[in-house]
Amino acid sequence: MRRRGLAIVVLIVAQFMDLVDSTITNVALPSIQKSLKTTAAQLEWTMAGYMLAFAVLLVTGGRLGDIFGRKKVFMAGVTGFALASLACSMAHSGDVLVASRLAQGAFAGIMVPQVLSSVQVLYNQEERAKIYGLIGAISALGSVVGLILGGWMVTSNAFGEGWRSIFLVNVPVGVLLLIAAAIFVPNSKAEHPLKLDGLGVVLAAGTVFLVEFPLIEGRLAHWAWWIWAMLIASPFACALFVRQQSAKMRRDGSPLLPMPLFANRGFSSGLVVQTLFWMANGGYMLTLGYFMQTGLGYSPLRTGLTLLGMTAGAMVVTPAGDPLAKKFGKWVIFLGGLIQAAAFVWVISTIAGHTHGGDIQWNLIYPLALSGVGMVLLIVPLMDEALATVEASGAGAASGTFNTFQQVGFSLGVAVAGVIFFGRAGSHPTADSLRHAVTEALWMTVGAFALAGIVALLLPNHRSQKAARAHEPSDAAVTAGAR
Repeated sequence: MRRRGLAIVVLIVAQFMDLVDSTITNVALPSIQKSLKTTAAQLEWTMAGYMLAFAVLLVTGGRLGDIFGRKKVFMAGVTGFALASLACSMAHSGDVLVASRLAQGAFAGIMVPQVLSSVQVLYNQEERAKIYGLIGAISALGSVVGLILGGWMVTSNAFGEGWRSIFLVNVPVGVLLLIAAAIFVPNSKAEHPLKLDGLGVVLAAGTVFLVEFPLIEGRLAHWAWWIWAMLIASPFACALFVRQQSAKMRRDGSPLLPMPLFANRGFSSGLVVQTLFWMANGGYMLTLGYFMQTGLGYSPLRTGLTLLGMTAGAMVVTPAGDPLAKKFGKWVIFLGGLIQAAAFVWVISTIAGHTHGGDIQWNLIYPLALSGVGMVLLIVPLMDEALATVEASGAGAASGTFNTFQQVGFSLGVAVAGVIFFGRAGSHPTADSLRHAVTEALWMTVGAFALAGIVALLLPNHRSQKAARAHEPSDAAVTAGAR
């Protein structure tokens, strides 16, 4: 029992490390740009590249663990993650940093899926709910710690390494995880694992690349003809991917994505909400964090503390999130999307009105706190509502697909907001051009949040259907009454 507890601690710490690294760079971007003389596109790839590589390998990482043993694949992922982190800390150019971040995200995609898979093995069905709740709490904490830890390490010049310390810290943590995993984590396998889908991975990555690369690099390439050719080719690549996935499903039932589930209205609608929600998050995490430091002169730590206003709002409403979701279902998601959209209209208004000096930190914290309220209302019921009409046998695949689209949505948000923000700021940004740039880019966040809420209304009314069925007499009752 004690050994099992130590194993889950090791696995959760690894997932925590990934979550911290997904946000820790947000407050370090201006310092990285100043140190490495990076382009705006390289800054975007530093954030989006990690998420994109993670998304592409998430499902495959889980299958590798099922086939070769979760402990072995977990340790391979931790090793690669630590080495990629070391490469990030030693990067001497923007290109090297981007390549290292892509590798870091890829190894995270191999490492993280072993956590939930191992929970299935280590705990019985009655025990898993508490562990999943713990993992959920740690996930929320990881994002917060990333902002604060990154801000503190860059501002205090931790270990004399500045922004490099945010990556270097992963190396000793990775070594400790490897030692602990070798001792405590069991090497379980699936009895009947799904086959790998290498071609599906290539086609999926190619499809997203054909969208994100032109968006991120288009401005520097002066929107050359080949940029537009890539964008035009992206829907054809997507169609090829769908066709290959359908054929893979018919052939051996192990496609990268569970294509039959996309015919389920609840699942498909929920997936769109998920993607839009994370697009909005990716957009503001890039632009608002960058603007606070370059436009307002905030330190990385102060930037992280300001963005924590969102966490404060989320904590206040979290106890009511689940009861409201159970009672009102998709209407809570709808309200959450609109609240977040309204909150960022407030943020835009606050920044746009900041033309005569003075500090606006507290003026930003209030709308960010309101956005945190909306975030809880949207995200708490989303998975349950979207998967309510999915058969239990497909719940695991559906959940994995949701996590994949979360990462893709975030990286797309970074790409789209980056086009607007850096295009408007110009090659030699001033305080005024940065203010106009961030307000224009944040309208993408507003639109994505609002659309996420509206699309939630397409989710099926399964709660009312359940209530109606609960009030209908059963066949046994009807038979008894007839007698």
